Amino acid sequence: MTGYEIQPWALRWHGLSVPDLRRTESTFALSNGHIGMRGTLDEGEPRGLPGTYLNGFYEEHALPYGEGGYGYPEAGQTIVNVTDGKVIRLLVEDEPLDMRYGRALDHERILDFRTGTLRRRTEWESPTGRRITVRSERLVSFTQRAVAAIHYVVEPHDDLQLVVQSDLLANEPIEHRGGDPRVAAALDAPLVAAFAWAEGTQAVLAHHTRYSGLRMAAAMDHELDVTDGVRTSIHAEGDLARFTAALDVPAGGALRLTKYLGYGWSAQRSVPALRAQVDAALAGARQTGWEGLLREQRVFLDDFWEVADIEVDGDDEIQQALRFALFHILQAGARGETRAIAGKGLTGPGYDGHAFWDTEMFVLPVLTYTVPDAARDALRWRHSTLHKARERAVVLGQHGAAFPWRSINGAECSAYWPAGTAAFHVSGDVAHAVAQYTAATGDAEFDRDCGTELLVETARLWTSLGHHDQHDGFRIDGVTGPDEYSAIVDNNAYTNLIAQKNLREAADAAERNPQQAADLGVKPEEVAAWRLAADKMLVPFDELLGVHEQAQGFTAHAEWDFDRTPEDDYPLLLSKPYFDLYRKQVVKQADLVLAMHVRGDAFTPEQKAANFAYYEARTVRDSSLSAGTQSVLAAEVGALDLAWDYLAEAAFTDLHDLHHNVHNGLHMASLAGAWIALVAGFGGMRDHSGLTFAPRLPPTLGRMAFRMSYLGTRLCVTVTRDEATYRIVSGGALRTAHHGKPIVVEPEAPLTLPIPDPPVAPAVRQPFGREPVRREAREPLER
Repeated sequence: MTGYEIQPWALRWHGLSVPDLRRTESTFALSNGHIGMRGTLDEGEPRGLPGTYLNGFYEEHALPYGEGGYGYPEAGQTIVNVTDGKVIRLLVEDEPLDMRYGRALDHERILDFRTGTLRRRTEWESPTGRRITVRSERLVSFTQRAVAAIHYVVEPHDDLQLVVQSDLLANEPIEHRGGDPRVAAALDAPLVAAFAWAEGTQAVLAHHTRYSGLRMAAAMDHELDVTDGVRTSIHAEGDLARFTAALDVPAGGALRLTKYLGYGWSAQRSVPALRAQVDAALAGARQTGWEGLLREQRVFLDDFWEVADIEVDGDDEIQQALRFALFHILQAGARGETRAIAGKGLTGPGYDGHAFWDTEMFVLPVLTYTVPDAARDALRWRHSTLHKARERAVVLGQHGAAFPWRSINGAECSAYWPAGTAAFHVSGDVAHAVAQYTAATGDAEFDRDCGTELLVETARLWTSLGHHDQHDGFRIDGVTGPDEYSAIVDNNAYTNLIAQKNLREAADAAERNPQQAADLGVKPEEVAAWRLAADKMLVPFDELLGVHEQAQGFTAHAEWDFDRTPEDDYPLLLSKPYFDLYRKQVVKQADLVLAMHVRGDAFTPEQKAANFAYYEARTVRDSSLSAGTQSVLAAEVGALDLAWDYLAEAAFTDLHDLHHNVHNGLHMASLAGAWIALVAGFGGMRDHSGLTFAPRLPPTLGRMAFRMSYLGTRLCVTVTRDEATYRIVSGGALRTAHHGKPIVVEPEAPLTLPIPDPPVAPAVRQPFGREPVRREAREPLER
């Protein structure tokens, strides 16, 4: 039997399926936001797509243009597979352990969400009948940012000679499946050897990239639990360092090896400085020891789960998927510090390792309410790239800051100009995340040092980009909103509403921090102009149909013929010309619906119901970003069954490989969307003005509970069919609201309140063939 087994606190795959390695290498990936390691087998082969990544370490390449134009970005950036330290090869009486040969009598791998490790157990019989059991455990440390480690144990069933080879390997050959030969050329042996050293049990390799000029170092050290009768050697040259240990092990005995790894990179520090950095990382790891690293990892995760755990009674597979999602979101951002959180995290090379607006609008809400330090660090990365956003705005003839559609280092590197040039909503998304973080944490230092400047410069973009028209409205024309099946539109509702909030938040921040505002040259007249533009912001509404328009004129476009669109034509971007998509009412992903979530204060309940029904019939969900948001609004308008189906789609995007591309890495925004669907959807959590809740259960659940942090207080909300209980886990009293009623939750005094009946859901339908998979009630598993 092969496949994932359903467990509440782990992802377990029993058996070996070589064709499935590419996707399980993504799901079994380990990361701390600085180092990422795909879940390849210890021995390196068989493999799907090997990968070890350092956040922000990339190679440059020319961007492809049939015809150039002013303002087009010139250089692309692609994440690099750096020196692989995961490889530990084993020879059993001169026969290499290779799962494709001999017999795998038993094999399992377990990603443990509580220990933060990937465990492997294999019972293998060689082609000549020699049997061994291999156990390994791998971690990327949450507490020691530059450190990873592997504990590797071999138990022979007979007296055997064993040889273990532990490698650092650079420039692993990787099949490039993209269509751009420029990228393939840039990633063909991208690392140039700069330094190699080995002595005793330690080795260091240093490299630099050919074009981006970044430097990195990787180091390894080893501990063997036996010293007598062991023959060891070590060498390093160019792209390979290898530590070898040979010994005779009797039946019932064991070979135990612990491998410590240290990684570092810089655009400025020298190779000797990088070597010193990784040497120090190894020294710290050795001082802590394997058991100490395990303890630190468990303590870190115990604290995380206290503030972030979700419990659902009634669907064990969803329970597993939600914790899987939270664990990988934590891994993506925990120690990213001054680096971006990429669309795939550090689980694979998908999207070239770029960060998008997904980070601010999907991932950061999760981190803001569970690991706020990680959210702060991600926003500090945006602040560190502010000079590049200013430069981009100047190139585009605007003031303020225009943040990139996709990037690794903060410079725009999208060759698709309707997004790379016109998706100005990204700057509003950054501002939204800044305001959300500041309100949820009360972090006055961040507000002064970073937040106010980010809000001011993004507000300046909107007053430059938009204008007051003769109809007494403020309009923003010629932009691309979240829906990628529309482009270069006037008054995209989402963009205008996110800009409206941006303008008001900038005005508030300038008045809250007058010294910072003065340093930025903000005058009272500019603040007044921001407030006036926000008050006059045009949000298009179709009076005839009684719905908001996704963009001005959208509801006058021709309808897409969904009934005559074959299922095989989806996703439409692979089968239909953008020209046709742009001029029809077909929506790739939640756009106006997303606006109703993050700017729900701008809509009445009746408008939300009408808008949701209208756009539900036109949204095809060709993007993994969509289902979580649709779940939130479905729950709010009373379509609880539909909301549950969409939550399941978001939660299973990667575990069920719904988009057939998990081999390139996990979808961080969809994983975050599963959390958002439960907490903001069924929990009814909103933060338009303070923190409020309006919880309701879907029919398939008997109970759910979720935890979060707000202004330093940790809160647990437990929801049953008829009532919700609010309990302080730690911290002081919390002012919030329950279904519109203000409440105060005191420590040691849980508050239980009844849940009113849901609103009558509007009649909704999806485009033909694009209905979500119905999620039926599940019987609980026997434990």
